[in-house]
Amino acid sequence: MAVGKSAIGQQLAQQLGAPFVDTDAVIVAGHGSIAEIFAGRGERVFRDIESRTVAAAIEAAEGTATVISLGGGAVLDSGTQQLIRDCTVVYLECDADTVAARIARNSGRPLLAGDAMGRWTEMFATRRPVYERLADITLDVRHGSIPELGGRLEAALRSYAAAKQEVEQ
Repeated sequence: MAVGKSAIGQQLAQQLGAPFVDTDAVIVAGHGSIAEIFAGRGERVFRDIESRTVAAAIEAAEGTATVISLGGGAVLDSGTQQLIRDCTVVYLECDADTVAARIARNSGRPLLAGDAMGRWTEMFATRRPVYERLADITLDVRHGSIPELGGRLEAALRSYAAAKQEVEQ
């Protein structure tokens, strides 16, 4: 949450000439703001919408080099974990210092209501092991501009793909 998934994902897609899908943006376009969904229908309904949106995005992207940005909590769903096993998963690694200013600027995150940094720290402690377990590639996003991070990620993806191809031969 607040690590730059959308910005870095868009940058990477542009560099690769690939389509980009931000599942949070798809949810907002089809269902209204995430904050409104949480307030009016609850987190459980949001997570159901999110898991269906992720599944549709992955299905639509099958066989392509589409870059898909998932919301920070999407990978907590076991069905989503199953779906992304066949995808190259990137974990954008950060820390509280990295996201503090971003979180302060964006008060529309329903799970961070109240003590935003305290809530972020709690959620990150729960989510981090899942991110690490699912990741094929980990990119440290604490330093660098979006274009620099996109370049580093593209290089990491190319290395990963080459190593994977070597193993498969």
